[in-house]
Amino acid sequence: MRMRRFFAAGLAVLAMAGACSRGTPPAQTSTSTRPESTAPAPAAPDDSGRPKIVALGDSLTAGYGLLESQAYPALLQHKLDADGYGWEVVNAGVSGDTSSAGRARLEWALQQQNVRLLILELGANDGLRGLPVDQMKKNLAAIIEAAQARNIGVLLAGMEAPPNYGQEYAASFRQVYRDLARQYRVTLVPFMLDKVAGISSLNQADGIHPNPEGSQVVAETMWHALRPMVDAANAS
Repeated sequence: MRMRRFFAAGLAVLAMAGACSRGTPPAQTSTSTRPESTAPAPAAPDDSGRPKIVALGDSLTAGYGLLESQAYPALLQHKLDADGYGWEVVNAGVSGDTSSAGRARLEWALQQQNVRLLILELGANDGLRGLPVDQMKKNLAAIIEAAQARNIGVLLAGMEAPPNYGQEYAASFRQVYRDLARQYRVTLVPFMLDKVAGISSLNQADGIHPNPEGSQVVAETMWHALRPMVDAANAS
């Protein structure tokens, strides 16, 4: 809980720097110093046939401030390869994305052949902007429903909201992930940045984005939840 408070405090600093009130969304986002961007052009269809894991998220997934090879999706790929899994991880993170922006580019993210699992890491930028929690929940629910309609398993990565919007907002924000996990029976990582948030040696100067060492911890957290899902998918 202490680490979560430090992380939330860091979000609050960024939020106050970008906006003076909950009703006025800032131009910048919590998980990026870059403005919200559009999805890149779709890659050429992959013909390898390998089962794929698509990581749909914001700059925490894109690997803001890191080399591509240091972002947690690339580290998950290393773990899969090292353990002999013939799976591929596709990094579909875009810095600055809100849940709405992620929902808008879902079709692009899932167009690859043989997508079996989806890592859903969105919401931090909704929290920074103080966007309505119920709208975030609808966006995440729509993404989960679209994935499940394609028989794609979902790993939901929980996040925290900054405290400057009040305890009620922060609690409602946190509950969204738990409610969705229960409603749709998906695997939940309650707090993606567990054991990283609030630890300066594991974060970049902004206190929000993991550095290479912190990214390793995030990858371990995600792998702990992801590996059983890969095993179950292989067995099905």
